[in-house]
Amino acid sequence: MSINNPVSLANGNTIPNVGFGTFQTPPDETKTAVAEAIKAGYRHIDTAAIYGNEVGVGEAVRESGVGRGEFFITTKVWNTERGFEKTLAAAEGSLEKLGLDYVDLLLVHWPANYLQFGAEAKALNADTWRAFEHLYEQGRAKAIGVSNFMAHHLEALEETAKVRPMVNQIEVHPGWYQANAIKWCQDHDIVVEAWSPLGQQAVLAHPVLQEIADRHGKETAQVSLRWALQHGLIPLPKSVTPARIRSNTELFDFVLSVEEIQAIDKLENIGGPCLRPDDVLF
Repeated sequence: MSINNPVSLANGNTIPNVGFGTFQTPPDETKTAVAEAIKAGYRHIDTAAIYGNEVGVGEAVRESGVGRGEFFITTKVWNTERGFEKTLAAAEGSLEKLGLDYVDLLLVHWPANYLQFGAEAKALNADTWRAFEHLYEQGRAKAIGVSNFMAHHLEALEETAKVRPMVNQIEVHPGWYQANAIKWCQDHDIVVEAWSPLGQQAVLAHPVLQEIADRHGKETAQVSLRWALQHGLIPLPKSVTPARIRSNTELFDFVLSVEEIQAIDKLENIGGPCLRPDDVLF
């Protein structure tokens, strides 16, 4: 098994079981970082319009010498571009910056929430999703999904959706498990990706993670990623350091025990943004 082991999506397409994240990677460093990731074996690359680095991702992919068909490229439509027409335009803008005819996965970056939009939030999410379905039908996105949607957002979306989201990308790391959202998605054939799967320093330095890492002769980052994989998630680790990029692929020569997984599951509210989609104002 490797970081490109295929995970099946609801439409029959497959997605590599580990992705390379580019959140907070500066645009002028993105091309080099993604090129290093490709050298390390990554074929699943995750970006977003709001990251401002789609151009660098596209350049690294095109100049890699690896065929386009071997890559799985994801991008996301930002919150200011919700609604049918604005979403269509935003998606085309992302494709242009990436220099691609299609993306393998297109995601709604955040749900419109009641706090910002009141009773209009549900209709706004439905209009955005209708544009996603159109892009899917046109082949501009080979799969479509959402990010940061909780179960109630997905239930509301299903009232009007013709195509169920195939992926939900949410914040998951030790200390922020989100077990209920994960279970709902997995019960409804929605693949869950974990953004910020390494959390922050409070996770990587936590004694529970360190003890488990020492037991396996591994780093705490590798333990965090292995924990996500054993929960059936697709982690999206991010780094600009070549040694760490490679290290984050070395996840398949050890297995966490049930007791170790349970010990990590019990960690709460540490080491990350720990954002609640219904509370955000961006």
